Amino acid sequence: MQDPFEIGDISIAPGHRASVDLPVSVLSDHTPVTLSAEVLHGRKPGPTVFVSAAIHGDEVIGVEIVRRLLRAQPLTRLAGTLIAVPVVNTFGFLNQSRYLPDRRDLNRCFPGHGDGSLAARLANIFMTEIVTRCDVGIDLHSAAVGRTNLPQIRLTPNDPRLAELGRAFGAPVTLTSRVRDGSLREAADDAGVDVLLYEAGEGLRFDETAARAGVAGILRVLHHLGMIAGRGVPKARGPSVFCETSTWVRTPSGGLLRTLKAAGDYVSEGETLGIVSDPFGHVDDEIAAPAAGVVIGRTNLPVVNEGDACFHIAVPARPMGPDAMSDHLELPQLYDEDEII
Repeated sequence: MQDPFEIGDISIAPGHRASVDLPVSVLSDHTPVTLSAEVLHGRKPGPTVFVSAAIHGDEVIGVEIVRRLLRAQPLTRLAGTLIAVPVVNTFGFLNQSRYLPDRRDLNRCFPGHGDGSLAARLANIFMTEIVTRCDVGIDLHSAAVGRTNLPQIRLTPNDPRLAELGRAFGAPVTLTSRVRDGSLREAADDAGVDVLLYEAGEGLRFDETAARAGVAGILRVLHHLGMIAGRGVPKARGPSVFCETSTWVRTPSGGLLRTLKAAGDYVSEGETLGIVSDPFGHVDDEIAAPAAGVVIGRTNLPVVNEGDACFHIAVPARPMGPDAMSDHLELPQLYDEDEII
């Protein structure tokens, strides 16, 4: 058996789980704010993994994924330690906002500082109390309000270990993307912690496909790491479609947007993605795909201005036809809903 897991002022014995509230701040009305986590400490030694959501307070799909994950049957026999943080940015979550009260984006403030701004202090607490105590992390995100994302994993380029974990996750699409300054991924990488970024669904909305794919992928990663047995872990129907580049397609004019392609659709170069029309119906501007690839994100808003980002196209590393792409984008066979909902 492994030693007890110490976090905050709580000691968690092997084979037990507990909730812990780490003090963050006090609101102007004297209401305390905490960083709350559920710690599952297995009897047998193994990796320590964190799963986090709502670093952006309006990205609520990750909160639902964590809730379902914590009820998943395979976790009852856990090796190692799992730290689940359903809401990192409590301030934004309560206000249904991406940002903190100081209007800072938490995911641009890592690794943070104990004497800095509110965002810097929260980032510092999350890094010191959660991230740096782990071997691997899975950070859950969604598109912004008014947009939707196909379930996808974002990887730091040229990182074989992360590529291995991404393959284990088995999202419909895996995309390499550069690390942004001040992001959790950058700070975790500097600290030697591998972090997968999961993107799916829309801000302030639940999406069943995004939720199911997220829980399934996390369980597959935990199984790959040897933390849970294979029983009850859904298998992917096929390998993830690996993409090394992506591009946002922007509207050529303002008006009313009629979208012709959904997230997950395969498009050929030059194929029409949507049409922007002026309110009088005098002008129709077609939006064409700049390259063959997969629609991994798109706007849900019908009213657009010139230059608005409307379709996100990822280009597969290997050329694929529409039929082959549709096979790869099928979601995995999932476990019985009653086990986790």
